[in-house]
Amino acid sequence: MVIEATGQFTTSRRAATAFFTASTRAIGGAAQVNGAHHVLLSIVHCMLPEVQGYGYFAGKTAQEAVARSVSPRLTIVRSTQWFEFARQNLERMRVGPVALVPGMMIAPVALDAVASVIADVVVGDRSEPEVDVAGPDAMTLWAMTKALPEPGVIPVPLAIPGRMGRAFRDGVLLPAREAEIVGPRFEDWVTSR
Repeated sequence: MVIEATGQFTTSRRAATAFFTASTRAIGGAAQVNGAHHVLLSIVHCMLPEVQGYGYFAGKTAQEAVARSVSPRLTIVRSTQWFEFARQNLERMRVGPVALVPGMMIAPVALDAVASVIADVVVGDRSEPEVDVAGPDAMTLWAMTKALPEPGVIPVPLAIPGRMGRAFRDGVLLPAREAEIVGPRFEDWVTSR
């Protein structure tokens, strides 16, 4: 069993695609040579046309395509954005004392819950070729950010322009009905910190 959960934050389509496809060619190739099951961690709805303008999602889409071509024994586990995403966004989008918070509707999920699904795949308790995992509540990234204790910066809402920005705000990243919903709720996670 080989679990691929590589990452490199970039909004550049070229950089993301180069990184993710190289990673998957190497890891998927090694899994194939050794007859191992390849488990790839990806993002719910990263392949939709409306979000291909965001380089990271374009890179993940290319990664999934490469994984399918090099890994005969493949499971793709896609998750919505993790609870930690709100704080990561503040760090990445910080400009002096403020941080920009893009307008997006998501169904955040606990990283532990996603790891549990991957563990079930690893031990053979799950055999689906693709699994989408999401948290129980839909909310905006702005609401998540405002719920963080001591954000360390002043959050400022940012409306991403164009078709992609509209899609983010309208919920393109929300899971489909067949996605597996796993807890806890974000509100409970924040208060337990």
